[in-house]
Amino acid sequence: MRKKITTIFLLCCFAISLAAQSQFGEQPKLVVGIVVDQMRWDYLSRYYDRFTDGGFKRLITEGYSCNNCLINYLPTVTAIGHTSVYTGTTPAFHGICGNSFYIDGRKTYCTSDTTVQTVGAKGNRGQHSPRNLLSTTIGDQLRLHTDFRSKVVSVSYKDRAAILPGGHSANAAYWLDTKNLCFVSSTYYMEQLPDYVLNVNKAISKNKEAKEAGDYIGYTPLCGTITTDMAIATLQGENLGRGEAADMLCVSYSQTDIIGHEWGTRGSRTDDAYLTLDRDLARLLNALDAQVGRGNYLLFLTADHGASHNWKFMNEHKLKAGPLYMDDLKNRIEDYVSQKLGATHSLVDDVMDYRVFLNHSSIADQKLNLQQVKQVVADFLGKQQGIVTAVDMEHVRTAALPQLLVDRILMGYHPRRSGDVIFIPEPQHYIWWDKATPTRTTHGQWNPYDAHIPLLFFGWHINQGATSREVHINDIAPTVCQLLHIQQPNACSGKAITEITK
Repeated sequence: MRKKITTIFLLCCFAISLAAQSQFGEQPKLVVGIVVDQMRWDYLSRYYDRFTDGGFKRLITEGYSCNNCLINYLPTVTAIGHTSVYTGTTPAFHGICGNSFYIDGRKTYCTSDTTVQTVGAKGNRGQHSPRNLLSTTIGDQLRLHTDFRSKVVSVSYKDRAAILPGGHSANAAYWLDTKNLCFVSSTYYMEQLPDYVLNVNKAISKNKEAKEAGDYIGYTPLCGTITTDMAIATLQGENLGRGEAADMLCVSYSQTDIIGHEWGTRGSRTDDAYLTLDRDLARLLNALDAQVGRGNYLLFLTADHGASHNWKFMNEHKLKAGPLYMDDLKNRIEDYVSQKLGATHSLVDDVMDYRVFLNHSSIADQKLNLQQVKQVVADFLGKQQGIVTAVDMEHVRTAALPQLLVDRILMGYHPRRSGDVIFIPEPQHYIWWDKATPTRTTHGQWNPYDAHIPLLFFGWHINQGATSREVHINDIAPTVCQLLHIQQPNACSGKAITEITK
């Protein structure tokens, strides 16, 4: 009897082994990545009862939710978030250190590229590419794995939210030119727009609401609807999910960020943005079902960052918060350094994303010691109301900071792109310029309101469930790559989420 049981056990193990081996030859027909700009994790529960059955609620009830997904670097901003999702790493390695940042002393917009031209409209709105990105993405690895038979296409309102997810070898990336009210691309990808994009642009030109919104279309939920229209047109026009190799579609929704910055995390405009997006997601899922088939595509949805509640809103409810008025911070730093060290010319190039970018050439010309200048700047910032501390980023490891902050600063630090001094505000305190607007919000910090984001997996080989284990934004790419049985992006620092891949 014991011998019989042992034989059955070994046969079962052999069967399981064969089943596991067979998975190496399997891939979904299509991978779909969705990033919702400025979506806090708690929006999933806040709007759950108001969601339709076919959008967010379907992803939650049929998919797998990572309920404790955190951003593990600083600062938490759009370009970095989108890049980290798809590269599986952080600014320390992928080099996209902000929406704008300095490369060896030269201010650079993250995707700016004057060597390419606009495709689809007149003007410079298409002079963008992924050239400043230092690492590969999921899409790059997928195309490498299939000898470039896979198609990778990315769509968004924002140029950076289309270009950075697609990676270096994407077949196409499309973003909205608000001046001409049409989707454009650049000569990095193509010489002319395909017919399906031209058809979408014709429909936009005939849309009365879109024409009335004009340059301000990003401030309306219609922006998300148009993005969905473009995503569905791309799905069908490129015949994604029907080729001989797995394809990838990257879709990023930007209107939620623009509306959030203008009207905050509360109110009818933000509500409308997410409820309209929910219906648009349902349309996209229906289109995927129709073209690729239920269970034949792997989809993930996440965010590039969250958002803080407006500080006035918090104060009204007796919750501590406040602004850091930064309109004259650069000048105040200059004055302080001049007083302490006798500087006669400007030493500060910029203050952005809670970082100070110093002009190293000017410091050298004035025969000042760079380390001393950085220490004086940090001392000044650390004394400002609403700021906990400031540190020289080259010496973060020895700073008197909690390990959590040390790790996040280092993961966000690239020595030639991230500036010199970083400052940490008190909770619910953030950079503010506009004293007249009471409803706005922003983001960029380590705190949960900025760093806790949704992460949902859905579709191919995904079982329904959830985990509260801490995972990170750079764990998404290695998870997807392991499911596809392809190599991780070449600077990947995240770890596959085993609850998904087992």
